[in-house]
Amino acid sequence: MRWRTGASVPRELETATISLGQSCVEKLAQLFLNVSAIHIPVRVVALGSSRRLQEQTVIEFGTAQEVLFPSVLPLEFEDRLRLVNSDGSLDANATVVAVRYHDGRKAVAARFVSEVGNWIIKP
Repeated sequence: MRWRTGASVPRELETATISLGQSCVEKLAQLFLNVSAIHIPVRVVALGSSRRLQEQTVIEFGTAQEVLFPSVLPLEFEDRLRLVNSDGSLDANATVVAVRYHDGRKAVAARFVSEVGNWIIKP
């Protein structure tokens, strides 16, 4: 089927196209209310492990209480983390509240343990 310039694409196809292009983190973000797209490079440190596991990643979505990011760390539900950005203006502890696997990738959602005073998203 062909569409002429200016012709509208059927809604079902538009939705299918959007979901095919979504990243694992975008798919996880659909489960959260009032989520905002952001881009904050951070170091994630897994707490409570005998080994100090850490990685550099980017927070891609956030709410007033949660952050969502891709990860290669072996994180699971209820794991504790520390999130720190390069200038130290974000230095917060969080707990993993959701993990989504898709196409060999993993997205993590973590909830702040306490209020983050300088967090960019307010309730």
